[in-house]
Amino acid sequence: MIVPALLLLVSIIGTVIATSQPVWGDLVLLAGPSAVASAILLLREARVWLAGQSRRSARGAVVIDGSNVMYWSGGTPSIAPVQDVVRTLTQLGFKTGVVFDANAGYLLTNAYKDDAALAAMLELPVDQVMVVPRGSPADPYILTAAREMGAVVVTNDRYRDWAEDFPEVLGHGHLIKGGYRQQKLWFDFATVPDGQNAA
Repeated sequence: MIVPALLLLVSIIGTVIATSQPVWGDLVLLAGPSAVASAILLLREARVWLAGQSRRSARGAVVIDGSNVMYWSGGTPSIAPVQDVVRTLTQLGFKTGVVFDANAGYLLTNAYKDDAALAAMLELPVDQVMVVPRGSPADPYILTAAREMGAVVVTNDRYRDWAEDFPEVLGHGHLIKGGYRQQKLWFDFATVPDGQNAA
């Protein structure tokens, strides 16, 4: 978008000079059509950019199974894969929420971490992170949040034990698998209804 804008500016300056200085009168034959052409290009690029922004903001919501994702890189619990997933999905235009089991802090830092502490580690607002109460499994919280938000779930868990209460887990596109291949993050968006491709 910068090149057409610069061309438009130079063409307008050339047109002004050509109309105000009789010596440069012939310049209007070049600067005038250039101004019109660059304005058309600028409008076209702006329309494409706005359409892309609209698509990005329409991507919807994702609930991330933080306790599952933290094992994605090497099988050892780490906050880094969760940070990577949050960052990537946010850049792709998703609104993200993360749910952790109560023991996530112990696995990551040998100490209990509440919503605020894990939100700080993920650089997210605290209302986008939940640590479930001690003694409760995170799965029903994840699936309930996804249902209420109309969101998909990023996890490698299949939630088969919860299929009776949450039959949507059996449908295509509700659970999005992911991981790392050659140290590059990937998601299986192939079955998501709006046809998003893997990141």
